[in-house]
Amino acid sequence: MRRDRCWVIKVGSSLVTNHGVGLDPEAIRSWVRQIAELRQQGIDVVLVSSGAVAEGLVRLGWKKRPSALHELQAAAAVGQMGLVQQYESCFSQHGLHTAQVLLTHDDLSHRTRYLNARSTLRTLLDIGVVPIVNENDTVVNDEIKFGDNDTLGALVTNLIEAEILVILTDQKGMYTGDPTLDPTAVLIEKAEAGDEALLSMAGGGKPGSLGRGGMYTKVLAAARAARSGASTVIAYGRRPGILQSVANQEIGIGTWLMAEQEPMAARKRWMAGYLQFRGSVKLDAGAVNVLRNKGSSLLAVGVVAVSGDFKRGEVVQCLGPDGLEVARGLINYSAEEARKIAGKPSDEIARLLGYVGEPELIHRDNLVVM
Repeated sequence: MRRDRCWVIKVGSSLVTNHGVGLDPEAIRSWVRQIAELRQQGIDVVLVSSGAVAEGLVRLGWKKRPSALHELQAAAAVGQMGLVQQYESCFSQHGLHTAQVLLTHDDLSHRTRYLNARSTLRTLLDIGVVPIVNENDTVVNDEIKFGDNDTLGALVTNLIEAEILVILTDQKGMYTGDPTLDPTAVLIEKAEAGDEALLSMAGGGKPGSLGRGGMYTKVLAAARAARSGASTVIAYGRRPGILQSVANQEIGIGTWLMAEQEPMAARKRWMAGYLQFRGSVKLDAGAVNVLRNKGSSLLAVGVVAVSGDFKRGEVVQCLGPDGLEVARGLINYSAEEARKIAGKPSDEIARLLGYVGEPELIHRDNLVVM
């Protein structure tokens, strides 16, 4: 069920740290105080906080973010201690318990683990605990990482079906261009999440010295959050009382990216959150048309090529003739079987494979058009 009084709040590294010199206790105390006020108003909060790697760099005396994965993991392990200690200390002053939740993409791509994570987070909220979520940088690798906490915040929003995703950053919001380069750029106060025009305005991902994200990742995060019907606010985290301003639905405090679409069903939302795939099927123009415009299932006859090594029941990408993703879904046949029946009508499946599992390669109920 949708939690209409539940927010996911993401705080970036540039805010959590004091200009890169360790954590900023006063700033953290301010957000904790505001979250405590939200709790008094009946709003549950899941906090997605960056800062572990940045804090680890300071504790270890490293002057810049390393590129080697094992060094980043070491910094995360060291910094996570200080980050959690700071939050625990601040929340306890308001009589609130916290829980640390570390996730990888593997946790959310495996259906059973996804449901377990969902149940755990919802239980923590039900008993009055504030979950503090971060990517499990200590064990994550390039194949299973989210890439940035904006993406993680959006996937957690989908996971618990929160009402709003609040992305606190060191910018006042999203502008029509880069305000440091374009003096005519103006703040976008309100737009529709998923509007492709926003991506060009965001100018691509531009990671900072501490964080991995940029405005581009925040726009993508808003589009992901909208899949569960959640709107997103991108705002300056150090603005006094910013969270109460969001609660008051004030315009001009940042950028509101509104969810205009109906929430997806839970299983489709889970598939839409996939970031890595074991394979893909390439479609002809006719198959692309029926998926996009008719809401039909994907039949083998519309497939021209099969890539990868996937098993029956795994999520695969459906690519158009141009190689761009059209849809994704739970496939009814393995990669080997899919290659044998690709381009063939459904009534030939039995002859080609010796059996018929399902007449569709991917049933429409297990398909998400992107």
